[in-house]
Amino acid sequence: MAWFALYLLSLLWATAGTSTQSRSSCSVPSAQEPLVNGIQVLMENSVTSSAYPNPSILIAMNLAGAYNLKAQKLLTYQLMSSDTNDLTIGQLGLTIMALTSSCRDPGNKVSILQRQMENWAPSSPNAEASAFYGPSLAILALCQKNSEATLPIAVRFAKTLLANSSPFNVDTGAMAMLALTCMYNKIPVGSEEGYRALFGQVLKATVENISTKIKDNGIIGDIYSTGLAMQALSVTPQPPKKEWNCMKTMDMILDEIKQGKFHNPMSIAQILPSLKGKTYLDVPQVTCSPDHEVQPTLPSQPGPGPTSTSNITVIYTINNQLRGVELLFNKTINVSVKSGSVLLVVLEEAQRKNPMFKFETTMTSWGLVVSSINNIAENVNHKTYWQFLSGITPLNEGVADYIPFNHEHITANFTQY
Repeated sequence: MAWFALYLLSLLWATAGTSTQSRSSCSVPSAQEPLVNGIQVLMENSVTSSAYPNPSILIAMNLAGAYNLKAQKLLTYQLMSSDTNDLTIGQLGLTIMALTSSCRDPGNKVSILQRQMENWAPSSPNAEASAFYGPSLAILALCQKNSEATLPIAVRFAKTLLANSSPFNVDTGAMAMLALTCMYNKIPVGSEEGYRALFGQVLKATVENISTKIKDNGIIGDIYSTGLAMQALSVTPQPPKKEWNCMKTMDMILDEIKQGKFHNPMSIAQILPSLKGKTYLDVPQVTCSPDHEVQPTLPSQPGPGPTSTSNITVIYTINNQLRGVELLFNKTINVSVKSGSVLLVVLEEAQRKNPMFKFETTMTSWGLVVSSINNIAENVNHKTYWQFLSGITPLNEGVADYIPFNHEHITANFTQY
């Protein structure tokens, strides 16, 4: 009879991913729901035909239940038409999840991501934690499509995480937890018990790391990393030793919303699923209305005037004067871009004109963040990073791809915190 017990156990393992998972969640009080609905409307209204298509926003809209159906359709159409050659593995993973949550077939995007992840490896044995954020998104997206085919990739990823000794990052840890929780819940029938033990080991270590970042007021890391951490903690099969007070975290986030801290569409997209009692693991279960299946018609009118397509000249300066860094420089270039372009467009144009302005980005929960300019890279151990300024005003900590701007002077300073 022992074989029969093992057979039943393997069936339970295989079906765990399709059943309702145990959650340590909490709800927004009914009196506060208008507050949450208000930031959702703000996020949805950021979707326009000229804005950079943001898959995180579409996922949040679909998990929460969209109000602005026109924006929902537009964003779905834009992502369906996106060129995979222009996307990082993290962006591609997000795009697949966004289309899945819209009940759309991602097409060959899944096989492309599968191949990319089969060839993925960290840049070094002790790569910074942020380097694992994009691959975590990729594994989560692949797990939701075909967990059995994703298993070898996830095993190699989990082993790499265990071997890494870089300082812990809440956003990356939370996304890795969501990805490996998906795999843990969907281990195929007949797979070795060692896979489950491996994923459990990584999940246990990661959840304990996240629990050390829970502050007395309930915030996890900072207010913007809290949303992903709430998702991860609510579904993990390996709860932390120290019990997490979900309602305390929820109350603090609601207070921050009242104070206007969540006005950026990306920050709203990160917190909204938790406020609606959802996580990224719910993406395959989203039910789409028949109206959502109608292909949207992109706005064809050029607009009443040329302002939306007029160009601006941006004076862009890169500056590194930190002692102890080999290459010191202060270099300025003028680039012409369309008004309302995102920072990434400015950086790409500068790089095209002068190789000294070469840059690299890292995928984070906020989007692409500039991590290196002119071969000078940020370093968590040295507490150095690239800060972008317009005059003396910081520009969203170097988020390059989603935030439109109309600044004529931009400076990138290599600095310490």
